[in-house]
Amino acid sequence: MNWENQNNKDPWGNKNDAPDFDELMKKFSSILGGKKSSSNGSGGSGNSGGFKFPSSRMLIYALFGFSIIYASQCIYQLDASERAVILRFGKFFEEQEEGLNFRLAGIDERYIENVSLTRRYTQTNSMLTKDENIVDVTVSAQYRIANLKDFVLNVKDPEGSLRNAIESALRHVVGDNTLDQTLTVGRENIAQEVQARLQSYLDIYQTGLLVQQVNIEKTDPPAAVKNAFDDVVAAREDKERLQNEAERYALTIVPEARGQAQARIRGAEAYKEEVVAKAEGEVDRFNKLLEEYAKAPEVTRDRLYLDALQSVLSNSTKIMVDVEGGNNLLYLPLDKIMEENKKKGDDDE
Repeated sequence: MNWENQNNKDPWGNKNDAPDFDELMKKFSSILGGKKSSSNGSGGSGNSGGFKFPSSRMLIYALFGFSIIYASQCIYQLDASERAVILRFGKFFEEQEEGLNFRLAGIDERYIENVSLTRRYTQTNSMLTKDENIVDVTVSAQYRIANLKDFVLNVKDPEGSLRNAIESALRHVVGDNTLDQTLTVGRENIAQEVQARLQSYLDIYQTGLLVQQVNIEKTDPPAAVKNAFDDVVAAREDKERLQNEAERYALTIVPEARGQAQARIRGAEAYKEEVVAKAEGEVDRFNKLLEEYAKAPEVTRDRLYLDALQSVLSNSTKIMVDVEGGNNLLYLPLDKIMEENKKKGDDDE
């Protein structure tokens, strides 16, 4: 289908009322050309006026194109995480935030940085501890730009200053700790102290950086003494293991010993009561015997003698009897007699 001669309509049938760029430029050129021709007067030839029109038209095209290009260089957009610092003639002019922004291209200097990006730096250095030992420490720092104006203007190399400040802070803190603290239990405290000291250094120099976190990634003794240090660590672990075993043994043996002590104390108290009661019974029995002895001394003496003999002989299994008028002793095997009596009693039953 031929789209020509369609009464200035577009292919979709709508009338195109937008002004033609060439027609606008022609009108503008004719205005400028008329002014120039009138200013030249009648002395100018027609050919000379016709010769100037094309050059003025090209100049207008060039100026218009340059204006568009320059405007495109002046207007720019910042993302939500970006900020820009504008220097005009080398002096701070303003700090621009997200969205569309304007600057004078060729005059203003622009520095754009991502202020929400968390950056990370890691370094390893050999440090001297408080007890004059050398240790290799690997430290990492996470940071971001908190003040873009200070970051751009105050320090020539802010991140280089950060690296030097980390090493300085780390050497200071490690120098206040022993080798054992640096390698084992003191690493977390060292990281916190390094972060505080590092931030104070950055604030003094006004670098515009904010330290978010410092971590002691690794601490190792020098390679020349690493084997000896591993032996020390193994010995320390054995010491802790043996201490734990001793504590567990103490937790089991101490209650048992306390129980045995309480049992012996109760047994001693029972024995005490038994002895006291028996003594009191003997005293009471003696008092009664004394009363009876006062009443009948001879009978009481005979009775006591017989009771004593019975008590002695009942615990003896052999009795030797001296026969009057003879040289031989009579042996009475009471144990055998008692066994025979016992057997007879069992048979009768």
